[in-house]
Amino acid sequence: MNRPSLSPSLLSPRSLHRRLGTTGLVYAALVVILAVSAVLVSARGASLFTTANTVDLLTRSSLLGFLAVGMTLVILCRSLDLSVGYVAALSTVVAATVMAGDPGRMLLGVGSALGVCALVGLANGLVVTKLRVNPFIATLGMGLVVKGYLDTNFQGPAGEIPAAFQTLGYARLGLLPVSTVVMLVLAVAAVWMLARTRLGHHMYAVGGDAEVARLSGVRVATPVVTAHVLCSVLAGVAGLLLAARFGTGNALVYDSGYELEAIAAVVLGGTYLLGGRGGVAGTIAGVLILATLDTVFNVLAVDPFVKDVLRGTIVIAAVALYARGQSSRAAVRVRFPSGGPPPPEAAPDPPGGGGPRDPEPAVGGAR
Repeated sequence: MNRPSLSPSLLSPRSLHRRLGTTGLVYAALVVILAVSAVLVSARGASLFTTANTVDLLTRSSLLGFLAVGMTLVILCRSLDLSVGYVAALSTVVAATVMAGDPGRMLLGVGSALGVCALVGLANGLVVTKLRVNPFIATLGMGLVVKGYLDTNFQGPAGEIPAAFQTLGYARLGLLPVSTVVMLVLAVAAVWMLARTRLGHHMYAVGGDAEVARLSGVRVATPVVTAHVLCSVLAGVAGLLLAARFGTGNALVYDSGYELEAIAAVVLGGTYLLGGRGGVAGTIAGVLILATLDTVFNVLAVDPFVKDVLRGTIVIAAVALYARGQSSRAAVRVRFPSGGPPPPEAAPDPPGGGGPRDPEPAVGGAR
């Protein structure tokens, strides 16, 4: 009687990818990173999960989460948005100048900031879809336009945020910052939209193959433009959070490199950069991983250069792991669509050539 044995291939990265899926793999990595981080911090005689460290981790994740959720929608459509950092900076100054410290103008300030951000996203989407400019160039150019406007008109702090609105940046529900609650609600709404609505299905279709989507009756421009608008609006929400923390508008927010961090979180969360695969659930795990690393590096007082090197190494390793899993699954689909063993080879013809044969093609390709 043969005993079943545990094949070493079951422990390979490809097998783990197939069994857990990309999202499950990211959350498993998050648990491992939390455990390892807790051990490293405890070795220094401290605790990772103190109230201060936990609040810091969640606060970091809320700001990056707003940007990363919007970036996920854009990347799923096989596009990109490098203007989100500039849009967030624009949101801070618009909100602060409109509010001008008056609590009665808070709704007007929020509406104005998000409206301006939506217009920037609409411009990005139209340039990409109607003028057919590469998203990298289109959104980078739009970001530079916004940067020029900010540098020309705002050389320092601008406007004032009312104290009542500043609670968005610091208020908590237990250990959960209010900003984190808002981010999670928006993330759940994005997950629902992608899974349950026609717009979400069209985003995946366009990202997978725009031409096939067009031939299937999808208006290709609509999901791409909508994704850019939503991405800019969520960047505007991140700007409102920054304004609430600063208490004023800050045009220099764009120097913080938020757009690259958002892309890193999306890629770390398993979303395919060429579109069509991935989702917001994995992105949230990627955001939490980056926020955990930042918190641990601060607690351990790691040199900023070393911190960037470690974060970059982790992102590259994650992308390599996903790429290996995707290539493995693609190879199986191409060779054996059913996922089973290869079909049996045809029996050879008997000696003498008596077996049935396909008729030879006639001249010119006709049979």
